[in-house]
Amino acid sequence: MDTPLILVTNDDGVHAPGIRALAAALRPLGDVEVVAPDREMSACAQSLTLKHPLRAERIEPSVHAVDGTPADCVNLALVKLLGRPPDLVVSGINSGGNMGDDVFYSGTVGGAREAVFFGVPAFAVSLAARAETDFGPAAAFAAKLAGLVLEKGLPERTLLNVNVPAGRPVGAVVTVQGRREHEGTILEGLDPRRRTYYWIEEGRDRWVSDDLSDIHAVRSGLISITPLQTDTTHHGALATLRGWEAALRDGQPK
Repeated sequence: MDTPLILVTNDDGVHAPGIRALAAALRPLGDVEVVAPDREMSACAQSLTLKHPLRAERIEPSVHAVDGTPADCVNLALVKLLGRPPDLVVSGINSGGNMGDDVFYSGTVGGAREAVFFGVPAFAVSLAARAETDFGPAAAFAAKLAGLVLEKGLPERTLLNVNVPAGRPVGAVVTVQGRREHEGTILEGLDPRRRTYYWIEEGRDRWVSDDLSDIHAVRSGLISITPLQTDTTHHGALATLRGWEAALRDGQPK
């Protein structure tokens, strides 16, 4: 049996301490290849670079830096850079949490989701504290979870989103994606040429209370594991919306 091949990516950049800790923790499980952005690409979601060519530089054995997004990195790795399909893709360890609605913005989650589009099991892992520098507990948990995924697999078109609290977690729990009420904050200023510019800040959010959610788990000192699916259809709304079809057809060209 071939040694498992694990692809590692992130959105904090190939030199970030989180990805280094993650790759080191995964190496006992198999061959680890790192293909990650050459710089920070936070909040790029699952965007692909289509307007200019990508370049990949081998900066050390089994480590490539790519001038693109995490989704670019996964695409390039799976189609061109790796000698065989990976058995698992792990994205992270992100500096800062990716919970609730953040899964739609997160490049860390986007990289894992891109792997699922290729039929490869994947999970994203984030350390839910930007000031935290000890990635050890998150890396150790990622290795434990990776071993289980390699052994048992994941449901089709499903990825896992893992968030690890700062310090020493008191346990781990499977959660649902949290929900928040968002207050956008945009700073306005003038540049040296007196032109107005705008700077989007993270803003203040009020999380909806839910004891089953990822944010509740992390705030309770627990590691959150949230299964996400690539089908974002609201199936419960289909019957109601199909009742609109006749009205929508009225007046349309035959």
